[in-house]
Amino acid sequence: MQMLTGEPNCQSSVRKGSVRPAQHQLSTHTDLHSTFLISNMSVASQLLSNVAEPVTTSGAKVSLVGVGQVGMAAAFSVLTQGIASELALVDMMADKLKGEMMDLQHGLTFMKNAKVTASTDYAITAGSKICIVTAGARQREGESRLNLVQRNAEIYKGIIPQLVKYSPDTILLIVSNPVDVLTYVAWKLSGLPKNRVIGSGTNLDSSRFRFLMSERLGLAPSSCHGWIIGEHGDTSVPVWSGVNVAGVRLREINPLVGTAEDPENWSQLHQEVVQSAYEVIKLKGYTSWAIGLSVATLVQTILRNTNNVFAVSTLIQGEHGINEEVFLSLPCVLGENGVTNIIRQPLKAEEKAQLQKSASTLNEVQSKLAL
Repeated sequence: MQMLTGEPNCQSSVRKGSVRPAQHQLSTHTDLHSTFLISNMSVASQLLSNVAEPVTTSGAKVSLVGVGQVGMAAAFSVLTQGIASELALVDMMADKLKGEMMDLQHGLTFMKNAKVTASTDYAITAGSKICIVTAGARQREGESRLNLVQRNAEIYKGIIPQLVKYSPDTILLIVSNPVDVLTYVAWKLSGLPKNRVIGSGTNLDSSRFRFLMSERLGLAPSSCHGWIIGEHGDTSVPVWSGVNVAGVRLREINPLVGTAEDPENWSQLHQEVVQSAYEVIKLKGYTSWAIGLSVATLVQTILRNTNNVFAVSTLIQGEHGINEEVFLSLPCVLGENGVTNIIRQPLKAEEKAQLQKSASTLNEVQSKLAL
C-alpha cells in the first residue's frame, strides 16, 4: 500500500544518516496506521475478549408514546429512579423526538445507564413489558368533551394496535386525558385482558388530596391516608369515611368531616384537588412533574411485582352496584400481571351514589364513540 507522507521527494533532500524530527513523527504515525489497516481489527475487538454474545434486550423494557411535557416528565422520572433498564420513545415529531432522546442519553453517565432509544417506527417498542401512552390531542377552545374524546380515539386507532403488534404481552398504561374513557378505548382496540389495560386514573388526585391534608394537619403526606376514586375529573369522589391518620379516622373525631355542615370545611380539600390541575395549567401552562412521578411509581410497582395498592382506572363493572362497562378508579393491587385485585372499600351510601353517577356519565360519553 502506498502511503502519502505529505512531502514529495523528501528522501532526496535529506543526507544519509539524518532524520528530520517532523518526518520521523510522520513516519511513525504512518507505520501505526498501516499496521492498523493490515490487522483490520477495531479498537473494540482488540479491547474486548468475547466470551458469549450479549443479550440485546432486557426484561424491564418500557416504551412511551408521546414526548410532550407529560411524557418527558414520566420518562425522566423512570430513568432517574433507575426503574427501567431500557426506555424506547415514540412520537411523530421526528426532530423533537431525536432531541429529547439525545438530551436523555447525554445524562446517562449520571444515572444507572439505561438504554434510551427513539423512533417514529413502532417496531422500536418490541418486547416492552409496559407501554405508556401520553399522546393525545388538546382540547380546543369551545370544543365539547365528546369531540375531544372522539379525536383522541382516532389517534389511539393508530397507536394501540401497533403497540400490541410488537409487544403482545405488554401492559398498557394510559395517561392521556380524558384518561378513563381513553383507557376504555385502549382496552377495546387492544384486545388485551382487562387486567393489562390500566389508566393513571385518580392516583395523582389521591396524592394531591393527601398533600393538602398534610398541609392542614402539619404532617408528612405519606402519613396522611385518603382516597379519591371514580373519574379523574370533576365528578371524582372523596372517600371521607375512610380518611385517617395512623388508623384514626377523622370522622371518629368530627362526624361532619367532608359534609356541608362541617364547621372546619374539610370538603374544601376536595374542591382544591379538582381545581388544582386547572390552577397549575393557568400558572405554568401544563401539568407535568406530579403526573410524571405518579406514572413512574406505577411502572415500578408493576416491573418489581410489589403488590402495592394505588387508585388507578380499571374496568369496574360489577363493583359497587355498577353495571356499565366503564373504567373508573378504585384502589387496585398492582403487580407483574397488571391489576390483580380491586380493594372492596366499604363506601357510605352517598359515596356509592356519587360513584354510580360518575359511571353513568362516562357510559353516556362512551356510547356515542365510533370505534
